[in-house]
Amino acid sequence: MRLMALDYGFATVGVAVNDELGIAAMPLETIVRKNKNKLRKTLARIENIIHERKTELIVLGKPLNMDGSEGDMVKSCSEFKEMLEKRCRLPVVWQDERLSSREAREILVAGGIKERHEIKKNIDSIAAAIILKEYMAISGK
Repeated sequence: MRLMALDYGFATVGVAVNDELGIAAMPLETIVRKNKNKLRKTLARIENIIHERKTELIVLGKPLNMDGSEGDMVKSCSEFKEMLEKRCRLPVVWQDERLSSREAREILVAGGIKERHEIKKNIDSIAAAIILKEYMAISGK
């Protein structure tokens, strides 16, 4: 099954996909938004990736607080989820994303990336890959 994971943020959306065999989760790109209230171009890019990759399911990181409660970001992310489902006509499932950005930063630093702009450029797509990897491990997909 072809999967896509998204790490949604106000300024960026990290995108990751699985390989053709459904074994590995790979960072794909980070979509940068100039205006946090405008999602048309972001949704269009996601839709293009869905068609290019023949995606069947979207995994969306759910930004829970460390204690498991839902904060303000979950509301915004839920609205984004509704837009995705309506526009892309694919199932969108939640995956807990706690600590995914921290783990992504650790991976980048361990890989020798220390410059702030390089970390910022790559962290969201790597966080999306972590979200996808965790979903694949839990769901067996």
